Amino acid sequence: MPRSFLKFSLDLLAWSAAALLSFWLRLEDPLPLYARPLLLYVLLGAVVGGLVIAALGLPRQAWNKAGLRDAFAVFRATALGTGFLFLIVGVGHPDLGIPRSIPLIHGVLALLFLGGLRVIVRMSEERSGRRALSGRERRVLIVGAGEAGTMIAREMLRHPETGLMPVGFLDDDPNKAGQRYLGLRVLGKLGDLPRVVRHTAAEEVLIAIPSAPGTVVRRVVDLARKAGVRYRIIPGIYDILADRVSVTQIREVDVEDLLRRDPVRLQVEEIAGYLEDKVILVTGAGGSIGSEIVRQVLPFRPKFLVLVGRGENSLYELEKRLEREYPSARWATIVADVRRKDKLISIFERFRPQVVFHAAAHKHVPLMELNPDEAIFNNVGGTKNLVEVSLSFGVERFVNISTDKAVNPTSIMGASKRVAEYIVTWAASRARPGQVFVSVRFGNVLGSRGSVIPLFKEQIRRGGPVTITHPDMVRYFMTIPEAAQLVLQAGGLGENGAVYVLDMGEPVRILDLAYDLIRLSGLEPHVDIDIVFTGKRPGEKLFEELLTAEEGTRATKHEKIFVARNTDVPPDFEEKLHALFEAARTGNGDAIRKALRELVPTYTPASFSGEDGKRLENGRETRRADGSGSSGGDLVVSQAQELLWPSRSATGGT
Repeated sequence: MPRSFLKFSLDLLAWSAAALLSFWLRLEDPLPLYARPLLLYVLLGAVVGGLVIAALGLPRQAWNKAGLRDAFAVFRATALGTGFLFLIVGVGHPDLGIPRSIPLIHGVLALLFLGGLRVIVRMSEERSGRRALSGRERRVLIVGAGEAGTMIAREMLRHPETGLMPVGFLDDDPNKAGQRYLGLRVLGKLGDLPRVVRHTAAEEVLIAIPSAPGTVVRRVVDLARKAGVRYRIIPGIYDILADRVSVTQIREVDVEDLLRRDPVRLQVEEIAGYLEDKVILVTGAGGSIGSEIVRQVLPFRPKFLVLVGRGENSLYELEKRLEREYPSARWATIVADVRRKDKLISIFERFRPQVVFHAAAHKHVPLMELNPDEAIFNNVGGTKNLVEVSLSFGVERFVNISTDKAVNPTSIMGASKRVAEYIVTWAASRARPGQVFVSVRFGNVLGSRGSVIPLFKEQIRRGGPVTITHPDMVRYFMTIPEAAQLVLQAGGLGENGAVYVLDMGEPVRILDLAYDLIRLSGLEPHVDIDIVFTGKRPGEKLFEELLTAEEGTRATKHEKIFVARNTDVPPDFEEKLHALFEAARTGNGDAIRKALRELVPTYTPASFSGEDGKRLENGRETRRADGSGSSGGDLVVSQAQELLWPSRSATGGT
């Protein structure tokens, strides 16, 4: 017998039983006086009920997974059937001798009976699944009794096959104390976690507060570690904005969660105003920031995307992701180098972009110290090519991605990005009405290519040591989605020539990051994994700055975006820029640094001598974080690093 026919038969039987019971409730003993009206109503009700049940597709419902939508469908069916019967019996044929209240009582009973069938089947299914897993479920204490927490608890209850059984909630909201959600109590506040873990025999703590700041996540992790239980988390708000929370989204706590900040509140209208139905070009589209900008732009329904980059593999990976996540979007992928102005012109002639996000750049500080000419040709020359082409083709909005290393730079990379900012400001002074050229300056991005987090994770995976350049080194950090969203928002502010500075929050000590990552890996610093200090590399600073002393900021309409003051280009800018390119063509590192000093007076390069760029000061001691020391020969260095640091240890992350 087909399953749908069986469900139809059971629904019809429940509907008819409700009709019989309605007579007994209304008339107490309808036989034999009301035998004929009773039989007539039951037959009539069966016809009407059968038609309504079939028409609204109730037999196609999955009773073992029944939810609110299914309950609403049952309500619609019973209401419709009740209405038809009332019109027939109470209005059309009152002479049948059937009391008018019978259809109303029948409708209420039918709703209870049909809904009850589904509840019984679903509860039976869930209990059978729990019995099959009895003794093997993992008892889970959920931190957060908000929407995400209750949704994840519902998913666990619906899917016993996951082997997760919620035992209750923790929440600091006093209005939720003692309340029950899905039959599970709020057992206390976050500080009660160790006590509640013991009381409930919980084996795992699940952090289900997507908008919680990193301080809250860190607190829960510390308490869970003290209680000796596993801890996991559902994604942050950026990861679940477009998705429903589910058990499959549960993951291990990562260092990004410990540094999480309040979510960015976007002014959507401002962003949509310059992105919607526009042709948008992104350079460095295959990189961490460029690819995230692409993904953040797509919800604003651009007309077309032009994805420009040098790395074919990263562009290929981006294409595949877009095909999977945004199948209706339109884009073209162009393998191109921003240093080739002729190629840029052909791209602009073909696609006529209206908005440009410039994320292509060399960003690795030590490598650019070794290859200063490449930093100039790419970061400076590429930016100059792009703004000149954008000016001539009437681009409406140009957004340059800059870095905090451009402030009082001590590295070739930082100085080259400061010159790139000047070029964008120079272009803004030549822009036609309706054209806007801006730069957006921010710090390190967690998880981006070449950043410290992937390096530390790889070192921990290999068993250590974790290498850090200096115990006091600190950096500003931001997640990739947050950085991309603020870039889009800054582009929407539309102040021509502005250098926007993002609110990076509090700086983070790199040593603390290392401790966090080691502990999140289930290990202990100095016990399971060594931490080694290797000394600052050329061009590095202990503290990065977002502003020079002369600049200062003024506020914008967005709470996390500011405008740097006094960012005018230096005198004789074009002549000095020409001299910089001439120095780069010689490949002479000292000449390049001298030309950069002319352009960026606050640039203070490390001490170098000779065209090979060898550092003058020799001998750097490698020191472990626990205080012990060793010579630099403990770690292997590449030939390129040996050029910079003869007989040194490998560098650590910054």
